[in-house]
Amino acid sequence: MLGQAVGGYTNATHGMTLSAVSLAYYRYIMPYGLDKFKRFAINVWSVSPQGKTDEQIAKEGLLAMENWMNEIGVITNISDLGVTKDDIENIADLTLTMDGGYKTLSRDEKIKVLSDSL
Repeated sequence: MLGQAVGGYTNATHGMTLSAVSLAYYRYIMPYGLDKFKRFAINVWSVSPQGKTDEQIAKEGLLAMENWMNEIGVITNISDLGVTKDDIENIADLTLTMDGGYKTLSRDEKIKVLSDSL
């Protein structure tokens, strides 16, 4: 829903907004879904689990995802869509809160993720 709110605020496409917020969002929720992020790293990005903690494996997977996103040239931050620090609270307030997933974000958490997406 963060991407939806960014799209409504900037008129950017859905795909652009998803790529712009996904890394910050995934890094924020990773501790709440660590097992699946670990599995994602191993099965999708071929991260070797040898000698690493679950958190190290998951972080390495997200870094591999970030590198791939940069390689293919997708937008990885909302500032490229025209969002500024001054816009963050308004976008957070526009973001629909839905229960479910690994973590239901509070307003402050939305602001944190959006700020980390700049």
